Amino acid sequence: MHLELADLTLTVRREGASGWTVEQRVHREPVLVEDGREGAPEGDRGPGAPPADVPEGLVAVRPPLLGTFYRAPQPGAPPFLDAGDPVEEDTVVGIVETMKMMTPVHAGVRGTAVEFRTGDGEFAAEDAVLLLVRPAGDGATGG
Repeated sequence: MHLELADLTLTVRREGASGWTVEQRVHREPVLVEDGREGAPEGDRGPGAPPADVPEGLVAVRPPLLGTFYRAPQPGAPPFLDAGDPVEEDTVVGIVETMKMMTPVHAGVRGTAVEFRTGDGEFAAEDAVLLLVRPAGDGATGG
């Protein structure tokens, strides 16, 4: 079975007696959040909620779906990347676990990782900011 929507591709196929294979890819553009945006009062935001203050000129990398965010491919392994590391559009910055399915999170933008806003093992809502990236070519120094 193959299902393709505007922002999601899902393929499910049977691999003989070995069982089923499921592939999913979420097509989501990075969102540039402008500084000075009004947010909810601090007490109204739950864990994994997006911060009210994303600095101007940075891109917020958000999860493709809600779940538990992990910065490394497995417990005890080094993280996919750290603040200060360069990223490309297809760089995996972490994974989100939902219902025992691990979904990679891609940067979606070329630049430099600035700061993780969601910690390893924390719940992340779909609109949560996982990572801030300074896009390449924005005139900023460094990275």
